[in-house]
Amino acid sequence: MDDQKLGQLEVLCKQLYESTDAAVRGQAEKALISFTESPDCLQKCQYVLERGTSSYSQLLAASSISKLISRNSGVLTVQQKVDIRNYVLNYLGSRPKLLPFVRQALIQLLARITKLSWFDSQKEEFVFRKITDEIKEFLKGSVEYWIIGVQILSTTVCEMNQASSCRSLTKHRKIASSFRDVALYDIFILSCSLLKEAFEKHINLQEQNQ
Repeated sequence: MDDQKLGQLEVLCKQLYESTDAAVRGQAEKALISFTESPDCLQKCQYVLERGTSSYSQLLAASSISKLISRNSGVLTVQQKVDIRNYVLNYLGSRPKLLPFVRQALIQLLARITKLSWFDSQKEEFVFRKITDEIKEFLKGSVEYWIIGVQILSTTVCEMNQASSCRSLTKHRKIASSFRDVALYDIFILSCSLLKEAFEKHINLQEQNQ
């Protein structure tokens, strides 16, 4: 991936999401399949997120990584998944003014990798279970960061309750039960605290563009 190929990719993304011509959209979609299925998709997606200027290309990168995680969660090492998780958290933390649909795609990616890696351990520690600690870092900032934190909370809870085609129902229930026992109470307490503080400070978390 280089800047020239990035420019071509952004043109294809624009055609895919904006064109009113079904044939143009279809051609763009076919051309983008090679990007999403390439062996170095992860590296390309990171390049797009770092250097891309189109929100549509950012959306493509985020959704492509989500698909990659879903397909290859058992193939990626724990450290690779930790690196992806940390990268997304840092990306969200350094870019609070992302368009809502890009931000939500990245948060969905974060929730997906948290779910699929729930039982992954590193140095005898379940490294994907510190979700409330990670969210609290966002809650120390402005309203824009509050919104990100609240969306991570909501999306993670929804993701944990949703069965996935890449996991058996038994595995899903095991993850959901563990999440309930380990994290859900802390999330509930944190959510109540957030609501109280938002009420006292007259913060409207529904205003996505604050």
